[in-house]
Amino acid sequence: MLGRFSIRWRLAIISSALTFAVLCAFAIVVGQLTTGKVRSSFDSETANSATELSGRLRIPSLPASPTTYSIAPDINVYAASNEAAIRLFDANRRPVQATKGAPDFGPPRREGTSEVNGYLVETRQTNAPIGVNTTNPNSVRIPIWLEYARPLAEVKSTVRGVRWFLAVGVFLGTLLSFLGGLALAKRSLRPITDLTAAARDIARTGDPDRQVPQPRAEDEVAELAQTLNEMLDALEGSRSETQAALDRQRAFVADASHELRTPLTAVLANLELLTDELQGEEREAAASALRSSHRMRRLVADLLLLARSDADQERRLGPVDIGAVAIDAVGEAGALSGEHLLEVDAADGLLVQGARDELHRLVLNLVENAINHTPAGTRISVRVREDGDSVELIVEDDGPGVPPELRERIFERFVRAGGDRGGSTGLGLAIVRAVTDAHGGEVVLQDAAPGARFVVRLPRLQAPAAPPNGLSAQPAGADQTSTTTGRTIGRRLRRS
Repeated sequence: MLGRFSIRWRLAIISSALTFAVLCAFAIVVGQLTTGKVRSSFDSETANSATELSGRLRIPSLPASPTTYSIAPDINVYAASNEAAIRLFDANRRPVQATKGAPDFGPPRREGTSEVNGYLVETRQTNAPIGVNTTNPNSVRIPIWLEYARPLAEVKSTVRGVRWFLAVGVFLGTLLSFLGGLALAKRSLRPITDLTAAARDIARTGDPDRQVPQPRAEDEVAELAQTLNEMLDALEGSRSETQAALDRQRAFVADASHELRTPLTAVLANLELLTDELQGEEREAAASALRSSHRMRRLVADLLLLARSDADQERRLGPVDIGAVAIDAVGEAGALSGEHLLEVDAADGLLVQGARDELHRLVLNLVENAINHTPAGTRISVRVREDGDSVELIVEDDGPGVPPELRERIFERFVRAGGDRGGSTGLGLAIVRAVTDAHGGEVVLQDAAPGARFVVRLPRLQAPAAPPNGLSAQPAGADQTSTTTGRTIGRRLRRS
Protein backbone atom coordinates (compact mmCIF):
# COMPACT_ATOMS: atom_id res chain seq x y z
CA MET A 1 0.00 0.00 0.00
CA LEU A 2 2.84 2.38 0.84
CA GLY A 3 4.27 1.74 -2.62
CA ARG A 4 1.75 4.20 -4.07
CA PHE A 5 3.34 7.08 -2.11
CA SER A 6 6.58 8.90 -2.81
CA ILE A 7 9.71 8.10 -0.81
CA ARG A 8 9.36 11.32 1.20
CA TRP A 9 5.83 10.46 2.27
CA ARG A 10 6.77 6.86 2.99
CA LEU A 11 9.61 7.94 5.27
CA ALA A 12 7.34 10.40 7.07
CA ILE A 13 4.58 7.80 7.50
CA ILE A 14 6.97 5.12 8.74
CA SER A 15 8.69 7.47 11.20
CA SER A 16 5.37 8.74 12.55
CA ALA A 17 4.05 5.16 12.85
CA LEU A 18 7.11 4.12 14.84
CA THR A 19 6.79 7.21 17.02
CA PHE A 20 3.09 6.47 17.54
CA ALA A 21 3.87 2.90 18.63
CA VAL A 22 6.57 4.04 21.07
CA LEU A 23 4.40 6.82 22.49
CA CYS A 24 1.45 4.46 22.86
CA ALA A 25 3.57 1.98 24.80
CA PHE A 26 4.96 4.81 26.92
CA ALA A 27 1.47 6.23 27.52
CA ILE A 28 0.09 2.83 28.55
CA VAL A 29 2.90 2.24 31.05
CA VAL A 30 2.87 5.77 32.42
CA GLY A 31 -0.92 5.82 32.49
CA GLN A 32 -1.11 2.61 34.45
CA LEU A 33 1.52 3.75 36.93
CA THR A 34 0.01 7.22 37.31
CA THR A 35 -3.60 6.13 37.67
CA GLY A 36 -2.53 3.39 40.06
CA LYS A 37 -0.61 5.94 42.10
CA VAL A 38 -3.58 8.33 42.12
CA ARG A 39 -5.97 5.59 43.26
CA SER A 40 -3.55 4.29 45.84
CA SER A 41 -3.03 7.78 47.21
CA PHE A 42 -6.79 8.32 47.33
CA ASP A 43 -7.36 5.02 49.14
CA SER A 44 -4.56 5.68 51.60
CA GLU A 45 -5.73 9.21 52.34
CA THR A 46 -9.30 7.98 52.91
CA ALA A 47 -8.17 5.14 55.18
CA ASN A 48 -5.86 7.43 57.17
CA SER A 49 -8.62 10.01 57.61
CA ALA A 50 -11.06 7.34 58.83
CA THR A 51 -8.50 5.92 61.28
CA GLU A 52 -7.58 9.37 62.57
CA LEU A 53 -11.24 10.32 63.09
CA SER A 54 -12.02 7.07 64.86
CA GLY A 55 -9.18 7.78 67.29
CA ARG A 56 -10.46 11.27 68.07
CA LEU A 57 -14.07 10.40 68.77
CA ARG A 58 -15.26 11.06 72.34
CA ILE A 59 -18.47 11.62 74.28
CA PRO A 60 -18.26 14.92 76.24
CA SER A 61 -20.74 13.96 78.98
CA LEU A 62 -22.50 10.95 80.35
CA PRO A 63 -25.53 10.32 78.18
CA ALA A 64 -28.97 10.70 79.73
CA SER A 65 -30.10 7.51 78.03
CA PRO A 66 -28.36 4.78 76.04
CA THR A 67 -29.69 6.17 72.78
CA THR A 68 -29.24 9.88 73.37
CA TYR A 69 -25.74 11.31 73.52
CA SER A 70 -23.51 13.71 71.64
CA ILE A 71 -20.20 12.88 70.03
CA ALA A 72 -17.23 15.14 69.48
CA PRO A 73 -15.53 16.44 67.44
CA ASP A 74 -17.99 17.98 64.98
CA ILE A 75 -18.00 15.57 62.05
CA ASN A 76 -19.38 18.23 59.63
CA VAL A 77 -16.28 20.35 60.15
CA TYR A 78 -14.02 17.32 59.88
CA ALA A 79 -15.63 16.14 56.64
CA ALA A 80 -15.58 19.54 54.93
CA SER A 81 -11.89 19.41 53.98
CA ASN A 82 -12.29 16.22 51.87
CA GLU A 83 -15.96 16.53 50.94
CA ALA A 84 -16.45 13.30 52.86
CA ALA A 85 -19.65 11.73 54.10
CA ILE A 86 -19.50 10.50 57.73
CA ARG A 87 -21.97 8.36 59.61
CA LEU A 88 -21.78 7.24 63.28
CA PHE A 89 -23.60 4.24 64.80
CA ASP A 90 -23.95 2.92 68.34
CA ALA A 91 -23.02 -0.56 69.46
CA ASN A 92 -26.29 -1.89 68.08
CA ARG A 93 -25.52 -0.29 64.65
CA ARG A 94 -28.21 2.31 65.02
CA PRO A 95 -27.51 5.71 63.46
CA VAL A 96 -26.40 8.31 65.95
CA GLN A 97 -24.99 11.13 63.81
CA ALA A 98 -24.31 11.84 60.11
CA THR A 99 -22.98 14.69 58.04
CA LYS A 100 -25.41 16.73 56.02
CA GLY A 101 -26.43 14.98 52.82
CA ALA A 102 -24.59 11.76 53.62
CA PRO A 103 -25.96 8.87 51.53
CA ASP A 104 -27.27 5.74 53.15
CA PHE A 105 -24.60 3.08 52.87
CA GLY A 106 -26.52 0.70 55.11
CA PRO A 107 -25.55 -0.38 58.65
CA PRO A 108 -21.90 -1.28 59.20
CA ARG A 109 -21.13 -4.97 59.12
CA ARG A 110 -17.41 -5.27 59.59
CA GLU A 111 -14.32 -3.14 59.56
CA GLY A 112 -12.67 -2.66 56.19
CA THR A 113 -12.96 -0.98 52.81
CA SER A 114 -15.83 -1.18 50.36
CA GLU A 115 -17.33 0.71 47.43
CA VAL A 116 -21.00 1.60 47.73
CA ASN A 117 -22.97 3.81 45.33
CA GLY A 118 -19.89 5.51 43.87
CA TYR A 119 -18.21 6.08 47.25
CA LEU A 120 -15.16 4.56 48.84
CA VAL A 121 -16.32 3.62 52.34
CA GLU A 122 -13.95 2.97 55.24
CA THR A 123 -15.65 1.28 58.20
CA ARG A 124 -14.10 1.46 61.68
CA GLN A 125 -15.19 0.32 65.15
CA THR A 126 -13.89 2.26 68.17
CA ASN A 127 -14.60 2.79 71.87
CA ALA A 128 -15.19 6.47 72.52
CA PRO A 129 -14.31 7.64 76.06
CA ILE A 130 -16.80 9.64 78.13
CA GLY A 131 -15.63 12.96 79.46
CA VAL A 132 -13.03 15.53 78.65
CA ASN A 133 -9.92 13.54 79.57
CA THR A 134 -9.59 11.07 76.74
CA THR A 135 -6.19 9.82 77.93
CA ASN A 136 -7.47 8.34 81.21
CA PRO A 137 -7.31 4.56 80.79
CA ASN A 138 -9.93 4.11 83.49
CA SER A 139 -12.53 6.28 81.75
CA VAL A 140 -15.75 4.68 80.67
CA ARG A 141 -15.94 3.97 76.93
CA ILE A 142 -18.91 3.39 74.65
CA PRO A 143 -18.62 1.33 71.42
CA ILE A 144 -19.19 3.40 68.24
CA TRP A 145 -19.19 2.40 64.55
CA LEU A 146 -17.78 4.88 62.01
CA GLU A 147 -18.44 5.01 58.26
CA TYR A 148 -16.08 7.43 56.50
CA ALA A 149 -16.83 7.76 52.77
CA ARG A 150 -15.39 9.84 49.93
CA PRO A 151 -16.88 10.09 46.40
CA LEU A 152 -14.96 8.19 43.72
CA ALA A 153 -15.91 10.81 41.10
CA GLU A 154 -12.94 12.88 42.19
CA VAL A 155 -10.38 10.18 41.59
CA LYS A 156 -12.12 9.09 38.36
CA SER A 157 -11.97 12.66 37.10
CA THR A 158 -8.26 12.77 37.88
CA VAL A 159 -7.70 9.46 36.08
CA ARG A 160 -9.62 10.71 33.01
CA GLY A 161 -7.53 13.88 33.01
CA VAL A 162 -4.32 11.87 33.07
CA ARG A 163 -5.50 9.65 30.22
CA TRP A 164 -6.61 12.62 28.11
CA PHE A 165 -3.29 14.30 28.74
CA LEU A 166 -1.42 11.19 27.61
CA ALA A 167 -3.68 10.75 24.54
CA VAL A 168 -3.14 14.37 23.47
CA GLY A 169 0.58 13.92 24.04
CA VAL A 170 0.61 10.82 21.82
CA PHE A 171 -1.30 12.65 19.07
CA LEU A 172 0.87 15.76 19.18
CA GLY A 173 4.03 13.68 19.33
CA THR A 174 2.94 11.64 16.31
CA LEU A 175 1.99 14.79 14.38
CA LEU A 176 5.32 16.43 15.16
CA SER A 177 7.10 13.23 14.14
CA PHE A 178 5.19 13.18 10.83
CA LEU A 179 5.94 16.83 10.05
CA GLY A 180 9.55 16.43 11.13
CA GLY A 181 9.84 13.28 9.00
CA LEU A 182 8.53 15.16 5.97
CA ALA A 183 10.98 18.01 6.49
CA LEU A 184 13.89 15.66 7.14
CA ALA A 185 13.03 13.46 4.15
CA LYS A 186 12.73 16.50 1.90
CA ARG A 187 16.10 17.78 3.05
CA SER A 188 17.70 14.36 2.78
CA LEU A 189 16.28 13.77 -0.72
CA ARG A 190 17.20 17.22 -2.02
CA PRO A 191 20.45 15.96 -3.63
CA ILE A 192 18.46 13.23 -5.41
CA THR A 193 15.90 15.84 -6.50
CA ASP A 194 18.71 17.93 -7.95
CA LEU A 195 20.07 14.89 -9.77
CA THR A 196 16.59 14.15 -11.17
CA ALA A 197 16.14 17.73 -12.37
CA ALA A 198 19.56 17.72 -14.03
CA ALA A 199 18.89 14.34 -15.68
CA ARG A 200 15.48 15.53 -16.91
CA ASP A 201 17.08 18.67 -18.36
CA ILE A 202 19.72 16.59 -20.10
CA ALA A 203 16.99 14.33 -21.52
CA ARG A 204 15.06 17.39 -22.74
CA THR A 205 18.04 19.08 -24.40
CA GLY A 206 19.69 15.86 -25.55
CA ASP A 207 23.09 17.23 -24.50
CA PRO A 208 25.16 14.43 -22.91
CA ASP A 209 28.12 16.80 -22.52
CA ARG A 210 26.45 18.21 -19.42
CA GLN A 211 27.11 16.73 -16.00
CA VAL A 212 24.82 16.14 -13.06
CA PRO A 213 25.74 18.05 -9.86
CA GLN A 214 28.20 16.25 -7.61
CA PRO A 215 27.26 16.46 -3.89
CA ARG A 216 29.98 17.45 -1.45
CA ALA A 217 29.32 14.63 0.98
CA GLU A 218 30.92 11.26 0.30
CA ASP A 219 27.75 9.21 0.57
CA GLU A 220 25.48 7.02 -1.55
CA VAL A 221 24.05 10.04 -3.39
CA ALA A 222 27.53 11.20 -4.36
CA GLU A 223 28.27 7.70 -5.63
CA LEU A 224 25.06 7.79 -7.68
CA ALA A 225 25.97 11.19 -9.16
CA GLN A 226 29.43 9.93 -10.08
CA THR A 227 27.92 6.83 -11.70
CA LEU A 228 25.51 8.97 -13.73
CA ASN A 229 28.33 11.21 -14.92
CA GLU A 230 30.37 8.18 -15.94
CA MET A 231 27.32 6.83 -17.79
CA LEU A 232 26.89 10.16 -19.61
CA ASP A 233 30.55 10.13 -20.61
CA ALA A 234 30.18 6.58 -21.91
CA LEU A 235 27.01 7.51 -23.82
CA GLU A 236 28.71 10.52 -25.36
CA GLY A 237 31.61 8.36 -26.49
CA SER A 238 29.23 5.76 -27.89
CA ARG A 239 27.17 8.43 -29.61
CA SER A 240 30.28 9.94 -31.19
CA GLU A 241 31.34 6.55 -32.48
CA THR A 242 27.83 5.81 -33.77
CA GLN A 243 27.58 9.22 -35.42
CA ALA A 244 30.96 8.76 -37.07
CA ALA A 245 29.90 5.33 -38.35
CA LEU A 246 26.63 6.76 -39.66
CA ASP A 247 28.46 9.60 -41.39
CA ARG A 248 30.80 7.14 -43.04
CA GLN A 249 27.86 4.97 -44.06
CA ARG A 250 25.93 7.91 -45.50
CA ALA A 251 28.99 9.11 -47.36
CA PHE A 252 29.51 5.62 -48.77
CA VAL A 253 25.86 5.32 -49.85
CA ALA A 254 25.94 8.75 -51.47
CA ASP A 255 29.23 8.09 -53.26
CA ALA A 256 28.23 4.60 -54.34
CA SER A 257 24.82 5.78 -55.56
CA HIS A 258 26.40 8.64 -57.47
CA GLU A 259 29.01 6.38 -59.05
CA LEU A 260 26.44 3.76 -60.03
CA ARG A 261 24.28 6.22 -61.97
CA THR A 262 26.70 6.53 -64.92
CA PRO A 263 27.21 2.80 -65.59
CA LEU A 264 23.49 2.16 -65.03
CA THR A 265 22.67 4.76 -67.65
CA ALA A 266 24.95 2.98 -70.13
CA VAL A 267 23.47 -0.42 -69.23
CA LEU A 268 19.95 0.92 -69.72
CA ALA A 269 20.83 2.41 -73.09
CA ASN A 270 22.38 -0.85 -74.30
CA LEU A 271 19.46 -2.94 -73.04
CA GLU A 272 16.97 -0.66 -74.74
CA LEU A 273 18.95 -1.03 -77.97
CA LEU A 274 19.03 -4.81 -77.59
CA THR A 275 15.30 -4.91 -76.91
CA ASP A 276 14.67 -3.09 -80.14
CA GLU A 277 17.06 -5.27 -82.18
CA LEU A 278 16.49 -8.76 -80.78
CA GLN A 279 13.57 -11.07 -81.40
CA GLY A 280 11.91 -13.99 -79.61
CA GLU A 281 13.30 -15.33 -76.36
CA GLU A 282 16.39 -13.18 -76.60
CA ARG A 283 14.21 -10.06 -76.72
CA GLU A 284 12.24 -11.26 -73.69
CA ALA A 285 15.48 -11.81 -71.77
CA ALA A 286 16.71 -8.34 -72.69
CA ALA A 287 13.33 -6.84 -71.69
CA SER A 288 13.50 -8.62 -68.32
CA ALA A 289 17.02 -7.31 -67.76
CA LEU A 290 15.82 -3.84 -68.75
CA ARG A 291 13.01 -3.93 -66.17
CA SER A 292 15.44 -5.06 -63.48
CA SER A 293 17.83 -2.30 -64.44
CA HIS A 294 15.05 0.28 -64.19
CA ARG A 295 14.30 -0.98 -60.68
CA MET A 296 17.97 -0.80 -59.82
CA ARG A 297 18.17 2.77 -61.10
CA ARG A 298 15.18 3.70 -58.96
CA LEU A 299 16.76 2.10 -55.90
CA VAL A 300 20.01 3.98 -56.54
CA ALA A 301 18.06 7.22 -56.93
CA ASP A 302 16.19 6.55 -53.68
CA LEU A 303 19.39 5.86 -51.78
CA LEU A 304 21.05 8.95 -53.21
CA LEU A 305 18.08 11.15 -52.28
CA LEU A 306 18.01 9.79 -48.70
CA ALA A 307 21.75 10.20 -48.37
CA ARG A 308 21.50 13.84 -49.45
CA SER A 309 18.64 14.36 -47.04
CA ASP A 310 20.61 12.85 -44.13
CA ALA A 311 23.59 15.02 -45.00
CA ASP A 312 21.40 18.15 -45.17
CA GLN A 313 22.92 19.11 -48.50
CA GLU A 314 21.83 22.42 -49.92
CA ARG A 315 19.20 22.27 -52.65
CA ARG A 316 18.44 24.60 -55.51
CA LEU A 317 15.03 25.88 -54.50
CA GLY A 318 12.55 27.96 -56.43
CA PRO A 319 8.81 28.55 -56.82
CA VAL A 320 7.08 25.32 -57.84
CA ASP A 321 3.45 24.88 -58.84
CA ILE A 322 2.53 21.86 -56.75
CA GLY A 323 -0.64 21.27 -58.80
CA ALA A 324 1.35 20.90 -61.99
CA VAL A 325 3.77 18.56 -60.24
CA ALA A 326 0.86 16.42 -59.06
CA ILE A 327 -0.55 16.13 -62.60
CA ASP A 328 2.85 15.12 -64.03
CA ALA A 329 3.43 12.54 -61.31
CA VAL A 330 -0.02 10.99 -61.71
CA GLY A 331 0.50 10.80 -65.45
CA GLU A 332 3.82 9.01 -64.99
CA ALA A 333 2.39 6.60 -62.42
CA GLY A 334 -0.66 5.92 -64.56
CA ALA A 335 1.50 4.67 -67.41
CA LEU A 336 2.83 1.89 -65.16
CA SER A 337 -0.33 1.07 -63.22
CA GLY A 338 -2.80 -1.72 -63.71
CA GLU A 339 -6.51 -1.16 -63.78
CA HIS A 340 -6.75 1.72 -61.32
CA LEU A 341 -8.93 4.77 -61.60
CA LEU A 342 -6.68 7.80 -61.04
CA GLU A 343 -8.32 11.13 -60.25
CA VAL A 344 -6.56 14.47 -59.95
CA ASP A 345 -8.11 17.63 -58.51
CA ALA A 346 -5.45 20.36 -58.46
CA ALA A 347 -6.15 24.01 -57.76
CA ASP A 348 -4.34 26.52 -59.94
CA GLY A 349 -1.50 28.78 -58.78
CA LEU A 350 -0.58 27.06 -55.51
CA LEU A 351 3.17 27.68 -55.22
CA VAL A 352 5.70 26.30 -52.76
CA GLN A 353 9.39 27.03 -52.35
CA GLY A 354 11.16 23.81 -53.18
CA ALA A 355 12.99 21.48 -55.50
CA ARG A 356 10.71 20.33 -58.32
CA ASP A 357 12.37 16.95 -58.83
CA GLU A 358 12.06 16.04 -55.15
CA LEU A 359 8.44 17.18 -54.97
CA HIS A 360 7.71 15.18 -58.13
CA ARG A 361 9.25 12.15 -56.44
CA LEU A 362 7.14 12.77 -53.31
CA VAL A 363 3.85 12.72 -55.24
CA LEU A 364 4.95 9.80 -57.42
CA ASN A 365 5.89 7.70 -54.38
CA LEU A 366 2.52 8.33 -52.71
CA VAL A 367 0.61 7.38 -55.85
CA GLU A 368 2.75 4.29 -56.51
CA ASN A 369 2.35 3.26 -52.86
CA ALA A 370 -1.43 3.36 -53.32
CA ILE A 371 -1.18 1.41 -56.58
CA ASN A 372 1.05 -1.28 -55.06
CA HIS A 373 -1.18 -1.86 -52.03
CA THR A 374 -4.66 -1.79 -53.60
CA PRO A 375 -6.38 -4.28 -55.90
CA ALA A 376 -7.12 -3.55 -59.57
CA GLY A 377 -10.07 -1.27 -60.19
CA THR A 378 -9.50 0.73 -56.99
CA ARG A 379 -10.02 4.48 -57.11
CA ILE A 380 -7.00 6.60 -56.22
CA SER A 381 -7.61 10.31 -55.67
CA VAL A 382 -4.98 13.06 -55.64
CA ARG A 383 -6.06 16.52 -54.48
CA VAL A 384 -4.12 19.74 -54.12
CA ARG A 385 -5.85 22.53 -52.23
CA GLU A 386 -5.20 25.67 -50.24
CA ASP A 387 -5.35 25.51 -46.43
CA GLY A 388 -4.64 28.95 -45.00
CA ASP A 389 -0.90 29.60 -45.23
CA SER A 390 -0.29 26.02 -46.32
CA VAL A 391 -0.83 23.83 -49.35
CA GLU A 392 -2.31 20.38 -48.79
CA LEU A 393 -1.56 17.41 -51.00
CA ILE A 394 -3.99 14.57 -50.27
CA VAL A 395 -3.59 11.08 -51.72
CA GLU A 396 -6.28 8.59 -50.73
CA ASP A 397 -7.57 5.28 -51.97
CA ASP A 398 -10.41 2.83 -51.40
CA GLY A 399 -8.15 -0.13 -50.67
CA PRO A 400 -7.71 -2.21 -47.51
CA GLY A 401 -5.84 0.57 -45.68
CA VAL A 402 -2.73 0.42 -43.49
CA PRO A 403 -2.60 -2.40 -40.90
CA PRO A 404 -2.80 -1.07 -37.32
CA GLU A 405 0.54 -2.63 -36.38
CA LEU A 406 2.31 -0.62 -39.13
CA ARG A 407 0.71 2.80 -38.56
CA GLU A 408 3.43 3.95 -36.16
CA ARG A 409 6.26 2.69 -38.41
CA ILE A 410 4.86 3.36 -41.87
CA PHE A 411 7.33 6.20 -42.61
CA GLU A 412 10.40 4.26 -41.45
CA ARG A 413 12.89 2.91 -43.96
CA PHE A 414 12.51 -0.61 -45.31
CA VAL A 415 9.08 -1.09 -43.72
CA ARG A 416 6.84 -2.97 -46.13
CA ALA A 417 3.24 -4.10 -45.77
CA GLY A 418 2.28 -7.71 -46.42
CA GLY A 419 -0.05 -6.79 -49.30
CA ASP A 420 2.65 -5.16 -51.41
CA ARG A 421 2.32 -6.51 -54.94
CA GLY A 422 4.73 -4.11 -56.63
CA GLY A 423 8.01 -5.37 -55.18
CA SER A 424 8.83 -2.07 -53.52
CA THR A 425 12.06 -1.50 -51.56
CA GLY A 426 10.36 -0.04 -48.51
CA LEU A 427 11.92 3.39 -49.11
CA GLY A 428 8.99 5.16 -50.81
CA LEU A 429 7.26 6.60 -47.75
CA ALA A 430 10.60 7.24 -46.03
CA ILE A 431 11.50 9.45 -49.02
CA VAL A 432 8.11 11.17 -48.74
CA ARG A 433 8.84 12.12 -45.15
CA ALA A 434 12.42 13.14 -45.90
CA VAL A 435 11.34 15.43 -48.76
CA THR A 436 8.50 16.87 -46.67
CA ASP A 437 10.81 17.61 -43.74
CA ALA A 438 13.38 19.18 -46.06
CA HIS A 439 10.68 21.55 -47.35
CA GLY A 440 9.51 22.56 -43.88
CA GLY A 441 6.25 20.61 -44.00
CA GLU A 442 4.70 17.56 -42.44
CA VAL A 443 3.11 14.34 -43.63
CA VAL A 444 0.51 12.37 -41.69
CA LEU A 445 -1.50 9.22 -42.16
CA GLN A 446 -5.14 9.95 -41.39
CA ASP A 447 -7.96 7.56 -40.68
CA ALA A 448 -10.09 6.73 -43.69
CA ALA A 449 -12.92 4.25 -44.06
CA PRO A 450 -12.14 2.41 -46.19
CA GLY A 451 -8.61 2.81 -47.49
CA ALA A 452 -5.71 5.06 -46.55
CA ARG A 453 -5.30 8.84 -46.69
CA PHE A 454 -1.91 10.53 -46.72
CA VAL A 455 -1.87 14.30 -46.20
CA VAL A 456 1.20 16.42 -46.97
CA ARG A 457 1.22 20.04 -45.75
CA LEU A 458 3.78 22.45 -47.20
CA PRO A 459 4.26 26.18 -46.54
CA ARG A 460 2.54 28.17 -49.26
CA LEU A 461 4.54 30.66 -51.34
CA GLN A 462 2.68 33.78 -52.39
CA ALA A 463 2.49 34.20 -56.17
CA PRO A 464 4.79 36.94 -57.54
CA ALA A 465 3.30 40.15 -58.87
CA ALA A 466 2.33 40.18 -62.57
CA PRO A 467 5.08 41.62 -64.80
CA PRO A 468 4.42 44.77 -66.87
CA ASN A 469 3.40 44.89 -70.56
CA GLY A 470 1.14 41.81 -70.12
CA LEU A 471 4.08 39.40 -70.06
CA SER A 472 3.37 36.12 -68.26
CA ALA A 473 5.74 34.85 -65.59
CA GLN A 474 6.44 31.16 -65.58
CA PRO A 475 7.67 29.90 -62.16
CA ALA A 476 11.12 28.38 -62.13
CA GLY A 477 10.98 24.63 -62.28
CA ALA A 478 7.44 24.53 -63.69
CA ASP A 479 6.51 23.34 -67.17
CA GLN A 480 3.53 23.75 -69.45
CA THR A 481 1.56 20.90 -67.82
CA SER A 482 0.61 23.31 -65.06
CA THR A 483 -1.92 24.81 -67.49
CA THR A 484 -4.14 21.79 -66.90
CA THR A 485 -4.50 22.53 -63.18
CA GLY A 486 -7.76 23.75 -61.85
CA ARG A 487 -9.67 20.85 -63.46
CA THR A 488 -10.53 17.38 -62.28
CA ILE A 489 -9.05 14.64 -64.45
CA GLY A 490 -10.57 11.17 -64.15
CA ARG A 491 -9.46 8.29 -66.35
CA ARG A 492 -8.94 4.55 -66.32
CA LEU A 493 -5.40 3.63 -67.26
CA ARG A 494 -4.58 0.19 -68.58
CA ARG A 495 -1.15 -1.27 -69.06
CA SER A 496 -0.43 -1.82 -72.77
